[in-house]
Amino acid sequence: MSTLIKSLAGLGLGAALTLTAGTALAAGSGCGTFTNAEGVEEHLLCSEAPIDFTNKGSLQNGAKTFMNYCAGCHSAQYVRHSRIAKDLEIPPELVEKYLMVTTDQIGDHINAEIDPEVQASWFGAAPPDLSLETRLRGDDWVYTYLLSFYEDPSRPWGANNLVLANAAMPHVLHNMQEKLSQEEFESEVGDLVNFMAWMGEPARHDRQVIGFFVIIFLLVLLIPVYLLNKEFWKDVK
Repeated sequence: MSTLIKSLAGLGLGAALTLTAGTALAAGSGCGTFTNAEGVEEHLLCSEAPIDFTNKGSLQNGAKTFMNYCAGCHSAQYVRHSRIAKDLEIPPELVEKYLMVTTDQIGDHINAEIDPEVQASWFGAAPPDLSLETRLRGDDWVYTYLLSFYEDPSRPWGANNLVLANAAMPHVLHNMQEKLSQEEFESEVGDLVNFMAWMGEPARHDRQVIGFFVIIFLLVLLIPVYLLNKEFWKDVK
């Protein structure tokens, strides 16, 4: 019986660690290093991405930004337009009218209609698929990366990045940044990364909610199991 109690406690601890692992890793990790104007190498901390799958307005705005600024070059081959309409609570007719820039079939995946070899000749490397980018790099890394472009005349596209030095990607959000205040721009980028995080794992919020109740259930179950164990062994010397 004591083995059972230890197992239940272990399951609860394991579930708790699983729920908090992502946050802990993000909080303890950096976004690389860069050399400042004085030639001194500095450690760049990641900014915290405003991830909130319950904020439908943020996700919808992020979807709009992604389709307007990213989908021309990047694919998201594991995401269907119909799933965007359903999960983000956007009427299908609006998705068809405003968010389908590479296809006319709402059941299609998000695929850039440009030959990867042509893109490689333009940028030096074919743009990666972004379906799972936040899971590969981390939400905070992607958020910090998009906020870390700066002018660099020595680069082919006139911009460089603190997080990923000599990145092949141009600063595609430059015009948006020019029109908005810094706070507004960070909010727009936050919505974009929120949407990208949703693309990487649409069920993340549900998983976290279910995981929380699983932990509560195991902790409550531990009480009768403990009392039952005491009852079984009370006469054993």
